Amino acid sequence: MGLFSSKQSTDLTQDPGLGNDRRRDDRQGGASPAHPGRRSSLFSPRPDSSGKRRSERPFPALPPRRRPTLVSLAAGVAAKGSFMLLLAWALCFNFSEVRGGSMMPGIQDRDRILVDHVSYIFSSVHRGDVVVMRYPMDPSVDYVKRVVGLPGDHVQIFDGYVWVNEVLLDEPYVAAAANDPYAFVDTVVQNNCYFVLGDNRIRSSDSREFGQVPHEYLRGKVRMRLWPPLRAGMIQ
Repeated sequence: MGLFSSKQSTDLTQDPGLGNDRRRDDRQGGASPAHPGRRSSLFSPRPDSSGKRRSERPFPALPPRRRPTLVSLAAGVAAKGSFMLLLAWALCFNFSEVRGGSMMPGIQDRDRILVDHVSYIFSSVHRGDVVVMRYPMDPSVDYVKRVVGLPGDHVQIFDGYVWVNEVLLDEPYVAAAANDPYAFVDTVVQNNCYFVLGDNRIRSSDSREFGQVPHEYLRGKVRMRLWPPLRAGMIQ
């Protein structure tokens, strides 16, 4: 009796078939032979934060990723391009309000003008340009004037008329009543400097008063008059 019990115990332990069945049950999450009715803790669902065991439902399938279409790519490029253009516009141009009537009748008091700050970086100043410049007596103040004399020019003013290099300037932007018959100037413009005048000569503080303007004092070229709308347009 004792030998039979010992042999039976040995056969149950060493039988490869029973061992394989036990390992198979463990992998499938079935009942353990040693503990009938109990599932293997390794593959059984773990309890969540509320203490309840989670169901063994599979994870939901992820939706397929959408590839960007040509339209969406073009819209993104257009948005970035618009942003860069706006940034460049803000860096290159600005709106200014004119105070005073020294440039009448073309530019009047309270007019809004568009100033180009990059033109003179890539191109030269031309005679007749309307510019925003720093006031030489107080560089914190900006003036709007017209360039009359370039470096090396011989500028003469007499009896309300302006000669440059002994040639009388045609100035349609100056009203007849705005000429100053008492002004007298005879000078040669220095290197890297400009001789500037206001269009309203009898009411303008310009190079007749404060002298020639260094190039570094030029802040930009006036391109357009934007306000008031009825007089909006390019500056001549």
